[in-house]
Amino acid sequence: MILEAKGDFRLKDEAATSRLGAAIAAELKGGEAICLTGPLGAGKSTLARALVRALTSPDEDVPSPTFTLVQFYEGPRLKVAHFDLYRLSNPDEAYEIGLDEALDEGAAVIEWPQRLEGRLPADRLDVEIALSDDDADGRRVRLTPHGAWEGRGLEFRP
Repeated sequence: MILEAKGDFRLKDEAATSRLGAAIAAELKGGEAICLTGPLGAGKSTLARALVRALTSPDEDVPSPTFTLVQFYEGPRLKVAHFDLYRLSNPDEAYEIGLDEALDEGAAVIEWPQRLEGRLPADRLDVEIALSDDDADGRRVRLTPHGAWEGRGLEFRP
């Protein structure tokens, strides 16, 4: 199923979140960012891990960059950097740890992009994940494309 990379839908479980990460990875190009927002425990790291594994290998070790702030990966098609900006106090810090370079050399997955205070990459897909009110295991997702992501579709079955 081709899903426009725009709009709202539900993910019923962790496997669906991982499938979404793989679908986004299939469309991701150099110079682009995936910006993941949502509360703690919403599934941002699950989605990021699936995306990185889709670009590298299924058994790639993908630890959360909560303490290191960034992890770099080299896939056969695309380099990708996984940023966790939760602990940043100033948007400049993201650029000091390599956000510009990551986008120049490949792509970036950014958790907690709101820490950039509006200095987001122009070519990006915003992925907002929220816990569903009526289903403790389900998630609501909103995709908002910007720049090169506008009009792009994802091959994905929620």
